[in-house]
Amino acid sequence: MTTVVPTSEEDPALSVVRFTSEVSWADAGAEVAESHVQRLYDEAQECIVRGRWFDLASLMLTSADVIFSKVSEKDLECIFTIICDLVTKTESLDDSLEMAKLISTKISQQPNDKPGLRLKIMFNLYNLLENPYSRFFVYMKALELAVNGKVTDYVVPSFKKIDTFLKEWDIGIQDQRKLFLTVANILKESKSSAKDSFKFLTKYLATFSDEDANSIGESKEEAVRTIVEFVKAPDMFQCDLLDMPAVAQLEKDAKYALVYQLLKIFLTQKLDTYLDFQAANSTLLTSYGLVHEDCITKMRLMSLVDLASAESGQISYALIKDTLHINDDEVELWVVKAITTKLIDCKMDQMNQIVIVSRCTERVFGQSQWQTLRTKLATWRGNVANVISTIQANKITEEGVQAMQGSMVR
Repeated sequence: MTTVVPTSEEDPALSVVRFTSEVSWADAGAEVAESHVQRLYDEAQECIVRGRWFDLASLMLTSADVIFSKVSEKDLECIFTIICDLVTKTESLDDSLEMAKLISTKISQQPNDKPGLRLKIMFNLYNLLENPYSRFFVYMKALELAVNGKVTDYVVPSFKKIDTFLKEWDIGIQDQRKLFLTVANILKESKSSAKDSFKFLTKYLATFSDEDANSIGESKEEAVRTIVEFVKAPDMFQCDLLDMPAVAQLEKDAKYALVYQLLKIFLTQKLDTYLDFQAANSTLLTSYGLVHEDCITKMRLMSLVDLASAESGQISYALIKDTLHINDDEVELWVVKAITTKLIDCKMDQMNQIVIVSRCTERVFGQSQWQTLRTKLATWRGNVANVISTIQANKITEEGVQAMQGSMVR
């Protein structure tokens, strides 16, 4: 965080007012400039005396904005450091918020003029604020500036701390939705991983519940977008979208019911079902930018996962061939692909033409999967308890034998 250190007896804010007004009126001639500089200086001095920090910030921003293209970035950074520091002068958090809104709005108005510097100023302001909501407001303004100024690379690293920020800001549902959607849009345009954008889209959708009858409808477009991103992504094979009310509403929607059906196929069905769907709805898939060949590749892998979870640990080569619609010599290739993408752990028994599965990824992880996991854990716990009991019993027996042998020696 930048700290303002006075280097003269004059108040730093007055020094800024004098400097910026002199530069602003320099072209008007010395006589005209002098009167305007003095007027602005006197107004600033009165604001300081009366503690009118918001008015002082407004006055300083007017001149600073005019000279943004006339002075060096170093001077601009110093000027705005002093302007931003005004938020620390007031004891009222509400006043601080209003000043933060004023300053951040002014900074973000011309995003294409030194956007990197403007972002630096914005985050300096952020660090000076104590009010959590003020920080949230400035952060959102910074994201807006980054998008409009085409410098989103500067803000993307901060997305890793969003969960920490949320705990600090303690914002409401509407603000959370705005944040998640903004972040998701930035990630989509910044060439980041599709998983990153998808993560924040799902966070956005998760803020809607069945009780939000008045607002859940606004999530339809984003729910469709999230489904399409999941289907498109070549490295995403698991999600909980089906459990979300924002997605479930599409099932009976006249416009988007087929999109919901497509998601259900990818999460619960095999390749045959997808091929039937595609044959009847090829235009729909094309309209959403989905490539049939890519969908087949993904569905083959997901179908193989389905076989792995349903066939009690062993899958015959013949079943894989029939389910994936492939040739005999392609079976092992697809098994290797599934292993490479970490969908399954297995061994291939070429002699017996079977795949022995030790682990597989669940396409959905809902109530049924939790119950299965609970059962397995209970079984493992019982097995461990039995092993411990056996070890203890053997230990007692061994100690008894040793004691008897000792008595016989004596």
